[in-house]
Amino acid sequence: MVIKVFLASSSGSTAIKKKQQDVVAFLEALKVDYTQLDIACNEANRMWMRQNVPEEKKPANGIPLPPQIFNEESYCGDYDTFFDAKEDNTVYAFLGLPPPPGSKEVPVEERNGVAHRKKEQAADEEGEGGEEVEGETADDEAAEGETAGDEAPAEEEETVEETDEVTEDTQAHAEQEEQEEADDEREEEAK
Repeated sequence: MVIKVFLASSSGSTAIKKKQQDVVAFLEALKVDYTQLDIACNEANRMWMRQNVPEEKKPANGIPLPPQIFNEESYCGDYDTFFDAKEDNTVYAFLGLPPPPGSKEVPVEERNGVAHRKKEQAADEEGEGGEEVEGETADDEAAEGETAGDEAPAEEEETVEETDEVTEDTQAHAEQEEQEEADDEREEEAK
């Protein structure tokens, strides 16, 4: 499966250029196979992109702006949804790709399945008088006595580790939005 990123090589908007660069740089960092399709120099690319962005995802004026991301023929989203997926560490799911081995991103089904199995296992062990289950680790034994409320700190620790990575992206995104707003105001005043 090839990811298609629709870009405008000659955009007059610095905000669009920055968004396009952000998407491309992130995909390159993840070593995701993708193809850049220019909508500024190729009318067929522009028309295909406009026709294949779902109506509910189009802006009020009806013309979607780049970057727009597709997995083959399947629409993934625009920059804002890409940015949200990046912040949530769910880029592979956003792109419709399986996460690579060793990735922090775990498919939702697996996360839910593991949590459900652990709860069932804990309930079974309590019912059996605390008998040791084969293959159980010290971490599992320590977790037996924990309640659902005690599990939250473990999730918070993971969030704290990711916070430093997210802060730079969030700050860059906020600065970018401020710049876009300033550019829009200048354009409005020029009219």
